[in-house]
Amino acid sequence: MSPRPNVSDERKNQIINAAEDVFTQKGFDEARMDDIATETGLSKGTLYLYFKSKDDLIIAILDRMFQREFRQLENLPQDGLSATDEIWKITDLLTQEILGLLRLIPIVYQFLALAFRNKYVQLALKKYINRYLDILVPIIQRGIDSGEFRPVDSREVAVAMGAMMEGTLLLWVYDKSLVDPGHHIHSGMKLLLEGVQARPS
Repeated sequence: MSPRPNVSDERKNQIINAAEDVFTQKGFDEARMDDIATETGLSKGTLYLYFKSKDDLIIAILDRMFQREFRQLENLPQDGLSATDEIWKITDLLTQEILGLLRLIPIVYQFLALAFRNKYVQLALKKYINRYLDILVPIIQRGIDSGEFRPVDSREVAVAMGAMMEGTLLLWVYDKSLVDPGHHIHSGMKLLLEGVQARPS
């Protein structure tokens, strides 16, 4: 006999999906918990059993997004790949995720704005950033140890990679006619990797 599905998890996902749609349509400031309750077909009281505020819903949306990315990153095949090839696999995966979630970027930046006033969000962001670094730094260090990369600081390179991707998205928010996220993430990563490649002696 197969295990019964977790109804609580199903309901949470239903609410998170509805919140994504409402926030995307109305914007975070204009959206109300009433709107999300209506979208789900649930009573407002039931909604509050799962999420106490819009801030809680934004955290849940971003957490689900990040956890999906981490699962994919941790399952990428690594055998026989150079450090450069592995970084390109990660870049391609993250770029595909970003392009698939562009409609949620306003929610992402609302989440970042919360970090200025919410210590829980600050801790969540710190956890996400450090988890990305935990994946990237060993790959970069392997490239340094093998002579593929110059003897640079692996953590600084990983931070620069993250800053390049995040900065590209922010520029796209400023001016969508100036930036093509897929193209400019790829070109930025190419320039960065060329900068750390070992030079022939």
